[in-house]
Amino acid sequence: DIVKANSREPISNEGDIYALIACCETGAERLSGMMEEFGIDHLDDLADYIIDTSYRGTIEAIAELPKGTWRNVLKVDGYEQEIDLHAALTIAEDRVALDFTGTSGLSNKGINVPLNYATAYSVFALRCIIGPDIPNNAGSLAPFHVTGPKNCILNAQPPAPVAMRHTLGQMTPDLVYGCLSQALPDRVPAEGASCMYDLPLRHTPEAVSRGDEQFALELVFSGGTGARPGLDGLSATAFPSGVWGSQVETTEAVAPVLITRRELRPDSGGPGRTRGGLGQVIEMRSSDNADFMLFLSVERVLNPANGRFGGQAAAPGRIRISRDGPDLPGKGEVRVKAGETLIFETPGGGGFGPPRERDPDDIRRDLDEGLISRQAAHDIYGLEP
Repeated sequence: DIVKANSREPISNEGDIYALIACCETGAERLSGMMEEFGIDHLDDLADYIIDTSYRGTIEAIAELPKGTWRNVLKVDGYEQEIDLHAALTIAEDRVALDFTGTSGLSNKGINVPLNYATAYSVFALRCIIGPDIPNNAGSLAPFHVTGPKNCILNAQPPAPVAMRHTLGQMTPDLVYGCLSQALPDRVPAEGASCMYDLPLRHTPEAVSRGDEQFALELVFSGGTGARPGLDGLSATAFPSGVWGSQVETTEAVAPVLITRRELRPDSGGPGRTRGGLGQVIEMRSSDNADFMLFLSVERVLNPANGRFGGQAAAPGRIRISRDGPDLPGKGEVRVKAGETLIFETPGGGGFGPPRERDPDDIRRDLDEGLISRQAAHDIYGLEP
């Protein structure tokens, strides 16, 4: 995905493409060999069996769940104003229904989400808890039904702008888990950073006329995931997207920027019996004494990830130019001038359970690894010197 604007040629993923082609060719050869070995000339019956078996397995998993309807409201930063995402989750004997009635209306900006996108991430979150060992296919997905009023922000209709749909669409797992945690309190994690923490960078408009270097790339620096009932959250890890974080060396090789700091952000994970995953701190500046443009569309700046069942909220995201500069909004266009340092801090995940119930050995380990401060260890977790 990293492209030199003046050449339009991919820089970093050519090897990955060849590897993918080789994998596909190997898979095709193995599949053809299997069909020849068993004397079959089509896969329809096998596919039907897999889908039917997956459907039955999912229905059995749903049948074991508590029955009822649970509701949750998740407040997110939005663009022009803060937005309320509403969800009602109903678990019946043979189906799970999710409805977004009550959710705020459309934005004038491109953060609106088509229903199929909201459905994909919502159902993915549910499937991580309900029958996670069952293959993901039409059969295992059939019992899940998602609805929402037309032109709420999670069911955008044409011609609403949706180019940045991932900004809110990937918040839906936290919305859904707020419902599911009421039914399954010992299986659902706390809220996480969730939104993809992207840094889209571009050359300035005047760079073209001046003959300066032109570039365009979109970096990803993830926040922390929510604490799990029995395990800490994952630090600097993307959920639900699963996108791998951008590498410093690759970035500096293809764009005129210098990353001077990248490390975990102490105390950013929400305190709890199990601690939320940490965000990270990234500092960068121009490497050729030229301005560059930053286009922001991130969440969790105004509304951090909440803890669950006594766990505390995580640190919110924070973006600024220089250490003494004012905090920037999570959405909009920013010009980073030559000589200035962009400081990009991603949010942590919420904690799970009361912090005073955390194992003292885990607190000491966090201290030794620099994940929490001594003040937090004493004031929040109650660890005596």
